[in-house]
Amino acid sequence: MNQPGILQVENLFVSYGAVRAVQDVSFSVKGGEIFGLLGPNGAGKTSTLSAVEGLLKPASGTITVAGYDLKKQPLYARANMGVQLQSTSFQPELKVKEIIQLYAGIYGVELSDQRLNNIFTEIKMEDAKDKKYSQLSGGQQQRVSLFIATIHDPQLVLLDEPTTGLDPQSRRQLWGRIESMREKGHGILLTTHSMEEAEAVCDNVAIIDHGRIIETGEPQVLIERYRNEPEVIKASRKGKVTLEDVFIGLTGRAIRS
Repeated sequence: MNQPGILQVENLFVSYGAVRAVQDVSFSVKGGEIFGLLGPNGAGKTSTLSAVEGLLKPASGTITVAGYDLKKQPLYARANMGVQLQSTSFQPELKVKEIIQLYAGIYGVELSDQRLNNIFTEIKMEDAKDKKYSQLSGGQQQRVSLFIATIHDPQLVLLDEPTTGLDPQSRRQLWGRIESMREKGHGILLTTHSMEEAEAVCDNVAIIDHGRIIETGEPQVLIERYRNEPEVIKASRKGKVTLEDVFIGLTGRAIRS
């Protein structure tokens, strides 16, 4: 018997006037799974993610989070999700510990001094708790943002381009944090333009183009499935076929605006 997904998206349609941005999209994310939603610019992944976050109303379809219908029970559904946006702005003049205390209070999470110290040890920022948010590096800001997105221990975590602009060390460290959330049983929906990232950390991916999901599966399974396709071979630059080669082979070489 298949385990029901923490996130279930079924027959999702999103329209902007006469334009269909998302067309009949269905997928699920299970607990303990990192699921990558991949697509070129304008393919529909941001609209899909926005619908899951409850930021826009779909034309039709259902979205269920931890068993709660997002349309019928939005408060319960949103209480079970944490969201880290590509660019998150916190109050720049507040100290990092003050920001964490603020959001802990908003979510009703009790935070003793000992727990606060443990948090900074956990996210490897022991020397930064008294720094202002504006003084943090990009990688440190992303670590704080990711922690706050999960401070209420949500079942579903939505990550929108979480490692954009990070150096390799910061990116690898954030990958480790994401993988540790998977080990704790969270379901994670990740959008990224980095096929290296998707291949490295995702258990399953869905490739969306022109508003439709055109392929779904484990990265290595997709690589094996398409490695001998002419367009994928043409996309391969070093002989070894990668997920990026498959992605280019399926979605084309044209640059999207």
